[in-house]
Amino acid sequence: MASDLETRIRHVTAVLGPTNTGKTHLAIERMLGHDSGMIGLPLRLLAREVYDKIVARVGADKVALITGEEKIKPERARYWVCTVEAMPRDVDVDFLAIDEIQLAADLDRGHVFTDRLLHARGRSETLLLGAQTMRQAIADLIPGANFISRPRLSQLSYSGQKKLTRLPQRSAIVAFSAAEVYSIAELVRRQRGGAAVVLGALSPRTRNAQVALYQSGDVDYLVATDAIGMGLNLDVDHVAFSATRKFDGQTHRNLTPAELSQIAGRAGRHMNDGTFGVTGTADPFDSDTIERLETHNFDGVRMLQWRNRDLDFRTLEGLKHSLRATPGLTRLTRARAADDVIALETVSADREISRLAIAPAAVVKLWEVCQIPDYRKISGQSHAELVASIYTYLMGSEERIPEDWFSKQVALADRTDGDIDTLANRIAHIRTWTFVSNRSTWLKDPEHWQGKTREIEDRLSDALHEQLTQRFVDLRTSALMKGMRDKDELTAEIAADGAIHVENHFVGRLQGFRFQLDPEAAEGVNGKAMRNAAAQVLGRELGMRARRVAAAQADALQLARHGRILWRGEEIAQIEAADDALKPRITLLVDEHFSAPDREKVQARLESWLSQTIAEKLKPLVDIGNADDISGLARGIAFRLRENFGVLRREDVSDEVKTLDQNARAQLRKYGVRFGAFNIYFPVLLKPAAAELILALWALKNASAHGLAIETLPEPPRAGLTSFNPDPAVPEPFYRAFGYHVCGPRAVRFDMLERLADHIRPLLAWRSSEETMPPKGATGDGGFTVTPEMMSLLGCSPDELAGVLKALGFRLERRPVKAQPQAAAEASTTAAPAEAATAEGSEAPSDAAAVEAVAPASEAETPSPVPTEAVDEASVQEGAPASSDADASEAATSTTAEAGDAVTAGSVAAASAEASAEEEKFEEVWRPRRHQRNDRREQGRQRRPDNRRGRGAPQAAASTAAGGEASAAAAAAPAGAEGGAGRGEAGERQQRRDGGRDNRRGGQQRNAGGKREHGGGGRDQQRDGGNRGNAQQNRRGGDRNRRDDRNKDDRRKPAVHTAAAPRRGGAIDPDSPFAALGALREELAKRGKETST
Repeated sequence: MASDLETRIRHVTAVLGPTNTGKTHLAIERMLGHDSGMIGLPLRLLAREVYDKIVARVGADKVALITGEEKIKPERARYWVCTVEAMPRDVDVDFLAIDEIQLAADLDRGHVFTDRLLHARGRSETLLLGAQTMRQAIADLIPGANFISRPRLSQLSYSGQKKLTRLPQRSAIVAFSAAEVYSIAELVRRQRGGAAVVLGALSPRTRNAQVALYQSGDVDYLVATDAIGMGLNLDVDHVAFSATRKFDGQTHRNLTPAELSQIAGRAGRHMNDGTFGVTGTADPFDSDTIERLETHNFDGVRMLQWRNRDLDFRTLEGLKHSLRATPGLTRLTRARAADDVIALETVSADREISRLAIAPAAVVKLWEVCQIPDYRKISGQSHAELVASIYTYLMGSEERIPEDWFSKQVALADRTDGDIDTLANRIAHIRTWTFVSNRSTWLKDPEHWQGKTREIEDRLSDALHEQLTQRFVDLRTSALMKGMRDKDELTAEIAADGAIHVENHFVGRLQGFRFQLDPEAAEGVNGKAMRNAAAQVLGRELGMRARRVAAAQADALQLARHGRILWRGEEIAQIEAADDALKPRITLLVDEHFSAPDREKVQARLESWLSQTIAEKLKPLVDIGNADDISGLARGIAFRLRENFGVLRREDVSDEVKTLDQNARAQLRKYGVRFGAFNIYFPVLLKPAAAELILALWALKNASAHGLAIETLPEPPRAGLTSFNPDPAVPEPFYRAFGYHVCGPRAVRFDMLERLADHIRPLLAWRSSEETMPPKGATGDGGFTVTPEMMSLLGCSPDELAGVLKALGFRLERRPVKAQPQAAAEASTTAAPAEAATAEGSEAPSDAAAVEAVAPASEAETPSPVPTEAVDEASVQEGAPASSDADASEAATSTTAEAGDAVTAGSVAAASAEASAEEEKFEEVWRPRRHQRNDRREQGRQRRPDNRRGRGAPQAAASTAAGGEASAAAAAAPAGAEGGAGRGEAGERQQRRDGGRDNRRGGQQRNAGGKREHGGGGRDQQRDGGNRGNAQQNRRGGDRNRRDDRNKDDRRKPAVHTAAAPRRGGAIDPDSPFAALGALREELAKRGKETST
């Protein structure tokens, strides 16, 4: 034994030195120089890397890979690549090497490296690879060992503290928690395009993919934990520490200089020098630490972690006791309880497990199960429960893990959705089942489950790599940065829609004549590089676009409402306000890539187009501004129209308009000006194209004054609307500029408002007569009612129309509805007898009620036949002048009065009761508000005793005295109307309704006692009274324009004269007008039947 030990000691060589000294490469070369060999590496990732290198040189059939989660064992394997924990003890090889031997001092894994240091040997040669800090420890534990020092191939120097955004390219940023790694990687992505991420929790496949992302140059930054300190060969030029404290599983502590050197040594590979420093919140290194790191001068390792390898498997307690053994050599200390020892202590407390672990084989099995790594890191108890479950199955009757249970556990991890943390947790779970499947005696079909778990792990690793790349790498920026580094010029191209791609990545868009860099691409320091790359195609494209605009037709250009000129829907210029509102300035929207000659060509074309567009669409404004045939006050109106874009409130220029003579008005009408009731405007400018242009020009000069921003103007009404509900937040001048007059709840287009005024004007002017039917909506007393035509004009509801009328200055009056005659023919024929009968009936509530009550009673009587000649004569004489025979007039008046007496008292009482029983109805009459004061004055004048109001006032007074007709007269009193009948005509009409017919042509007139008196000079009385009334009407402002209507009102209908005494007993007098009416009605009925036949 002693000689064998001496032989093994003599063949041990320790190759020590800092990182980047080629120690691993030396071990591979020496191993391949032997017939067989084995190398133990600290990481599964590094083991896979070395395995691939050896396979490439000697072939896969001669190389085996043994790790806790992966086993590749050819039948004739000569070289074994393993993790230190998985190195088989039963394989005897010529060469054996252990890398990173300084990990023997690690608190968690140190005892494994110490065991290999003391007991693992090759037959011909053993190499121990590690740091210089292990020299004395190895010398003490292995006397006679050979030492080879490997100097660093490049220099390592300290560069101080830098901001994260100012770190040089090809830098590795070190943090000590996953949260810090993610935070730094996010910042680097925003500022520098992205970073690769390396964590200890990543699977080897994910870690390799991230490292490849960095090595390929897609990203220039690597954010990692201290996992990069071992086994990763990276092209890192600078290592930046964002922290110098870490949690070692027990407490937070500062990293030792040796640990810092292990990480900083990643900077500078081969012959390239490297630098290290601090960033973020890390404090700068002190001078002593800097010197140690630069000279690689560190204190040696004092104690190595050790655990007894000669375990007692006879009993469970014996096993636990042997694990508590202490070392008998110097420089060794008993390691703290590792995960497998903690799991053993926990499960052995379970009586069921203790009952199963009685035989030595059962104890060995339990210890094997306890060595399952705790990849999940949930809790010690959770890991112990997993160990207990697996051990229970293995100790069952089948001595295998049930396939269905194992399948369920594997299926829980077989999902690729979720975020980074979720995928990392699933990878940890599947690594556990991969480790279990690699135990050949634990499953019925271990090969199947090895492939299954490896497949799942690969899918999860790929998904995790994609998630990391999406979150922490801007592929576009990284590709551009890589291209800038590898090429002198980047490849750039522009699409038909203006999109610019550099190296097949979208970087921005050419809009009009300006390049808009993509907002995401503009962030960080790479925006300038992207602009420079895009500039390669911008100059050529902008020149081509300038030539197209210079030759563009008028329809290819468009002026938007917010003052921007568009070409093919893209903004190329904007207009700005000038002294002349119709001649705005043009400013091109270009950037520095647009050349001066192109600028001049485009500017000239746009100015020509804009001038032509305004001259065509706003021709009336342009023409009236240049007119030489307008002079005097008309020229002032024309100037104000041009300054106000073609519209003026009439009330604002009322004084000037009043002074315009017909010649001046004709001068303005020649250019299309319309003098409306409310506005003076150009109707042709209400067309949509002209209105849009006017609104854009108005906004240039007036938007800010009314609290509007030209970039965010309100939406105008759509074309074709006659009226709409305006927005209260929008100022009224905005709607006026577009051709709408705001009237209360509606904004009405100018021309529609004038049409409404034209519709209302004749209704106000119309006065009731005996020969004409009233227009629809006319009241005959200077008012009107709302008609459907008015609502149709404005396209609004009755309530909205009421608001419009109030805003225009009309007032609303509600009054009882008067009954209308049943037919037009009856109304014209029976007007005189009906009114006479009304005068007789003093109990009637009003004229209308009286007519309504008398008419049925009159129609109930059977009239005597009237000769056809008499009817024809009456028809011919209907239009005769007022100078008819006085006797005929007297007879007609007398007969009419007597006809009223013929109505029985019972019939009058019944009709009166029926009219009172009917529910009283009201109608809404609109009147001009400005005549309200005149109405009150006229009522006062009617009450004056001097009778200077013409015939109307005295006759009304007489009617009031004669049998209570005052209320009817007051209800029928006119209020006057704009352009309607004057006071004289109204009084005359009132006289006729309230008994004035008694005075016609010398007819009967009631005296103070209510008796009838026969005047001797009827014709002269009618002529004199009528002339006086007309004279006063003309003097007091009556409607001179309606003299023809007034003359028609003065005409009298033919009268039938009779000397017979009034007939009593209900019989109808043959000479009565009612008899003539009956005959005429029969004649009309016969003619109607003949016509229909």
